[in-house]
Amino acid sequence: MLFTDRADAGHRLAEALQHLEGEDPVVLGLPRGGVPVAFQVARALKAPLDVIVVRKLGVPYQRELGFGAIGEGGVRVISDDIVRRGRLGQEDLASVEHAEAAELARQAERFRAGRPRLSLEGRTAIVVDDGIATGATAAAACQVVRAQGAARVVLAVPVAPPDAAERLRTATDEYVCLSTPFAFSAVGEWYRDFSQTPDDEVVALLAEAAARSGSGAAGSGKAGSEAEGSGPAGSGPGAEAAADKGMAEAVAVEEEVTIDAAGVRLTGDLSLPAGARAVVMFAHGSGSSRHSPRNRLVAAALNEAGLGTLLFDLLTPAEEAHRSNVFDIATLAERLTDATGWLRDRTAMPVGYFGASTGAAAALRAAAAPGAQVGAVVSRGGRPDLAEPLLHAVRAPTLLIVGGNDTLVIDLNQQAEAAMRCATRLDIIPGATHLFEEHGALQQVADLARDWFVSHLVKEA
Repeated sequence: MLFTDRADAGHRLAEALQHLEGEDPVVLGLPRGGVPVAFQVARALKAPLDVIVVRKLGVPYQRELGFGAIGEGGVRVISDDIVRRGRLGQEDLASVEHAEAAELARQAERFRAGRPRLSLEGRTAIVVDDGIATGATAAAACQVVRAQGAARVVLAVPVAPPDAAERLRTATDEYVCLSTPFAFSAVGEWYRDFSQTPDDEVVALLAEAAARSGSGAAGSGKAGSEAEGSGPAGSGPGAEAAADKGMAEAVAVEEEVTIDAAGVRLTGDLSLPAGARAVVMFAHGSGSSRHSPRNRLVAAALNEAGLGTLLFDLLTPAEEAHRSNVFDIATLAERLTDATGWLRDRTAMPVGYFGASTGAAAALRAAAAPGAQVGAVVSRGGRPDLAEPLLHAVRAPTLLIVGGNDTLVIDLNQQAEAAMRCATRLDIIPGATHLFEEHGALQQVADLARDWFVSHLVKEA
């Protein structure tokens, strides 16, 4: 089984966990890569989402050998056997634990952005990671979760080696794994996109889940501490405009929709915040899907600013299997145009396009069509050259965002900027590569997109 990305893996894993929905579970993602998977699971099970922060305690002279693990709330899981065989003294134990406890606290604060930890007391806890290699971290997480009071511990992963179940038998009450390939050597081999998950993405997904649950914590349920807080506040003209208009952060409409476009039925996720006055359609690039955590991070920022979003797939699963379809920009643009008509009929709001990679080319081509009613376009790491013959016909204000280290795509966007006759701006994010995986880079994309759409779409409304 090959997964498109972590979001796709989470979507499939959620189907295998449907039997747990009635147990009112708490879903816990192992950072960083496990959180995008857990986000989809929590969403499907309508369960609260939190992060499970665990630090392995490594033997000082052999760090890869763990003598235990620590978790939040002062939880310690120690292997007396390894301590005895390693002849570790109390000073050794205390020194390692002190250093790891400081890092644990830093990570927990960073990921939750001030929200309290969920209580697991008496609950079913579903621990989710993006895959298992040795299983040491997953086993430690399950032990910590049980020590934190969980009545039942379920470990769920998309892929793992065949012998993982036996190694994890004593740590879990239930183990769910979608694929156990015989030729397993590394988790990343079983994903088309296994790019690193940045801290900012973890923060955004947890914040989105918290907002969906309507709780100040990372989801519903009792808080693990009395601390209060909220996600990081937005800043800049987009956030100010949303505040000035009194737009509520709560999502008034959130549903999976089916759209008939150019004779094909497309599936999408529509989110409309209360008081929304405009909506942005997302066209993703090659090797991605509407579950892309990168696009969802941007969508969350737009929702917080009072903008609606529609994330959907322009290709069917069967079509995605043939890579040449990803570069059929004419077909993708035609479907995007039809979907835009559907969305306008549904919402009666101004529409903008957010396109990534080849999806940006489809967005620009659709925006260039005669009679196109598109209020603004944002391109992230886009390939505008694939829409080259029609760039001069785009009338919607267009923002081109490119990573500073993505030199080839910078050249393509500079040429596109010169060819376009509409209001156009090229923003280059220093140090960022094509997928904007660097710390803070994707959040800069989200902030730029939010401000652009608020300036051009809300004004139109």
